[in-house]
Amino acid sequence: MMRAAKWMLWLLVLAGCEATPTGETIAPGPEEDGKAFFEPAAEPDAKEDSLLGQKGLPVGADRTDTAVWEVKNAWEDVDTAAARKAGVAWPADSGLDWNAKYALWIKSMPRIDGEWGYPTYQMTTPYGKTLPAPAIECAETAIFLRATFASWYQLPFFLEATDARGNRLYLGHFGFRTAAGRYADTPRFKALYADHSSKAATWQAEGWPSDAKLRGRKLGGSQDDAQEFLFAGARAGAYFDELFLNKRVGYFMIFALSYFGSINLADPKNTFNLAPEATREGDVLIERWQRRGIGHTLVVKNVEKPVADVLAVELISGSMPRRQAKWDSAEASRHYLTNMYTGGPDVGDDGVPYAKLGGGMKRWRSAKAVDGRWVNVVTAADRAAFVDASDTAKIAARVARFEEILREVGPEEKRDVLLAQIEDARAHLRRFPASCSARIRREEAFSALYDLESDAFGRTRHAVDAEFRELEDFVLAELEYTKSKTCCWNSSNAAMYDIVMRMASEEIAAEGECRAPTVFRAQGGGYQRWADYAASIGRAGDWKAWSEDEPCAQRDVVDDTEAEHEWTPWCEVAAEIQPE
Repeated sequence: MMRAAKWMLWLLVLAGCEATPTGETIAPGPEEDGKAFFEPAAEPDAKEDSLLGQKGLPVGADRTDTAVWEVKNAWEDVDTAAARKAGVAWPADSGLDWNAKYALWIKSMPRIDGEWGYPTYQMTTPYGKTLPAPAIECAETAIFLRATFASWYQLPFFLEATDARGNRLYLGHFGFRTAAGRYADTPRFKALYADHSSKAATWQAEGWPSDAKLRGRKLGGSQDDAQEFLFAGARAGAYFDELFLNKRVGYFMIFALSYFGSINLADPKNTFNLAPEATREGDVLIERWQRRGIGHTLVVKNVEKPVADVLAVELISGSMPRRQAKWDSAEASRHYLTNMYTGGPDVGDDGVPYAKLGGGMKRWRSAKAVDGRWVNVVTAADRAAFVDASDTAKIAARVARFEEILREVGPEEKRDVLLAQIEDARAHLRRFPASCSARIRREEAFSALYDLESDAFGRTRHAVDAEFRELEDFVLAELEYTKSKTCCWNSSNAAMYDIVMRMASEEIAAEGECRAPTVFRAQGGGYQRWADYAASIGRAGDWKAWSEDEPCAQRDVVDDTEAEHEWTPWCEVAAEIQPE
């Protein structure tokens, strides 16, 4: 739904009823270029915008035959059994709530070459299947990603809207409903369609379950939902059949993407206005130049913070006609983030300030059960970043704030940040020398430093290592987390670091040809060489035995596994690191 369509005429409320993608009869509102959509539940500058939201359907709706997926988790969970499990983009015991995990999932999806000749993303699933991004519209992309994640992790999700007759309606995990029950003749998803989620761990051996009826479905609006990268003649239903084990979600997507657009995402009942500094992956940037009709929606794909109070943001977006999401660079994305259509202070052609039209950076509200009813709330973790929809001055100021925090950062400043990150990881290792996560963070920063120094200054990796590497980096080398028992050892300490480094200094000082220091890791089943050395220098009491300080599936490995190192080998750079 690109901005250029703003000159199009739209769009009377349909006098009659509109056929759904499955043939049932419902009453949507206006059209966006031939695609009927539902009216928002609240105006974009609603004075009743609230952190706590407005009570919706009873949770009992979940137990009816319209349900799409079962809810077992809450967005704010951090310490339940399900929340503590590792996921598609986060480790076990991450301490993150599901909104933070959603952001990690969006960020983790890799860049690939799209079918349209530009970069897009690859869908990653919890059950080991990948697909290229679907060819869908811009608001459809945002809804698709959020609902997909919610369905996979059994989280509550719903969109609010009203139809042309004034019915308040809800489309979510409980199906398509109003307060009175099932909406019009929309499907009884649970009764009609199969859920094969139980095959998540076995489908690769048993084969992917398919739904022939779903494979023939297409999205509403113009006939442009071809997914030719799957097979000739494939439409959106085929994509959803390939993506979802729970086929009910595929049928749900036909309705969600066909009848909800940017006007519904601008609705403060579904998303909330966000402070620019809080922007993260999965947030939604909306362009609105009119109160009704077409708009444009982009999803935040990557956010980097090269220095304090500076952001580099990359956006993805579908379009109309439908396409795979285009992944824009930070430079190209800056244009969107600072555009007046994103709720800026200027006034549109109709005399209404853009800040009153619902544009700008948004974050999804989180569905939550409150007093027996589902409510779309702003979680406690997000409340500091909430901007009230009626505070148009604050909303309008966000464009200027983005212009400040999206500024270009010079290579010297970027280098200083990376060196600070490296030193921070080293400081942690001096207290906890077994920390694998700190070793990983240090090497991630060095990897970025190599790229920066090469691109900005034409320097080789050898030159970077000679100037910035320390002996401790080679001694506390990065290990493969899941193959190294050292990574489970959280109680190593500063005294042990001193012992490890003292032994390494003596190793490299030995006369003769260069000798690389021994990497501190499990060898031969344990750490006896360091224990023996500690005893030899009268510090046996300072050496602590290995302990399983976190669940450790790799506890019985004999030798830890070093990660593949990017650095220059020690003996090629030692003379430049060590004093003469």
